[in-house]
Amino acid sequence: MILAPCRVLIVDDSASARQALARIVEGDPTLEVMAVAGDPYAAAEKMRREMPDVILLDVELPRMDGLTFLRKLMAQRPVPVVICSGHAAAGSEIAMQALEAGAVEVIEKPRMDVARGLEEASQRIRQCIRAAAQARLRGAPARALARRPTAPARVASTTVEPRLKADVILAPLSPARLEEVRLSTPRTLPVICVGASTGGTEALRDLLLQMPADAPATVIVQHMPAGFTAAFARRLDQTVAMTVREAADNDELRPGLALIAPGDHHLALRRIGAGYRVRVLDGPFVSRHRPSVDVLFRSAAQGAGPNAVGLIMTGMGDDGADGLAEMRAAGARTLAQDEDSCVVFGMPKEAIARGGVQQQAPLDRLGRLAIAAALDARRTP
Repeated sequence: MILAPCRVLIVDDSASARQALARIVEGDPTLEVMAVAGDPYAAAEKMRREMPDVILLDVELPRMDGLTFLRKLMAQRPVPVVICSGHAAAGSEIAMQALEAGAVEVIEKPRMDVARGLEEASQRIRQCIRAAAQARLRGAPARALARRPTAPARVASTTVEPRLKADVILAPLSPARLEEVRLSTPRTLPVICVGASTGGTEALRDLLLQMPADAPATVIVQHMPAGFTAAFARRLDQTVAMTVREAADNDELRPGLALIAPGDHHLALRRIGAGYRVRVLDGPFVSRHRPSVDVLFRSAAQGAGPNAVGLIMTGMGDDGADGLAEMRAAGARTLAQDEDSCVVFGMPKEAIARGGVQQQAPLDRLGRLAIAAALDARRTP
């Protein structure tokens, strides 16, 4: 069966931006541009004739700003929305407001004059659109690409995006060496390692709300570009009992502290005596992401072994699936968010399929289960 491409409505007041975004969208054979519009009123008129699967929406628009349009859409006729704005990173508080209003993803509009940056941004835009097409909106069923009617396939205008493994950042260990880590790693402070993507910003807030001020040290990779994670960490820090901040290289982990990987950088653990510090690393995309959950999980498997808890949450794709399996092989406790509470069940589903998950649980139980697993790791010889 040939699946119909995901239909995208692009809403941006700049004609050149609409053209550039259309080229990016059409560069994926699973996506097509349904229509473009210069403001929300024009977009609404097009939506009266045909509904898109996903809307790619700017924030600063004439006649009605993008956030107001987003709120009206979510209240009247919910449809997956990806905010794509040049003001998103600089005004990252706007990004947080958009996510709270119901946007599935928020990304920064790419610069068209930097070739490498444009290609990476194009990959991320296409990933976000594909994820949004499958997202379970608040109060609505999941929209799976496979559920749309079939139609003739189109020919891709670009090659398949490259997919690198965590090996490019951190060399893997053999199964025998992981078993050695499991048996010989000395007892240390426990650490909870979390990976999330689409839907993760709200899910992580719910997770951390379950954790007390003295909860075990926590390290988080949430797929976000540069400029977003600092504001995200500040928002969480104002909401939850733990201290939350964007990670800096060589930060020391301690109970009551949650560190979030900075956008556009990988994050890894390294053991220092009975504790841990983090490394903030440059490098290529891993599993088509930077930061990558696989990098964090592999470093936890190698450095923390049975002293770690691995938790994989809502998100599209398979980032973190291999790393979580390595954590389990090294003696870590491993958990996954269950399907019913995920916005997108892709990452947990892949981790389960590869044998990395010991227990699945709904979002409202994950925090308490992670703490219990971390305390059990501390007691186990």
